[in-house]
Amino acid sequence: MKEATGEANMTIITVVLIGIVSIVGIPLIRSLLTSTDNAGKCQAAGYSWENGQCVDEKGTVHTITDGKVN
Repeated sequence: MKEATGEANMTIITVVLIGIVSIVGIPLIRSLLTSTDNAGKCQAAGYSWENGQCVDEKGTVHTITDGKVN
């Protein structure tokens, strides 16, 4: 009986830890994917991705809305 209780406790701890990692990891990964996607769209439009912004050769910052660089 003690072994079954120990296994149940370890299962609960594992599920809780997976939940904590998911809560922290999902927003981080989503942010990285969004930034990478925006950088790709910026470069495809012929601009540079610098410090989290889409910039042309003159230094003008362009925004990305609805998947298009403005």
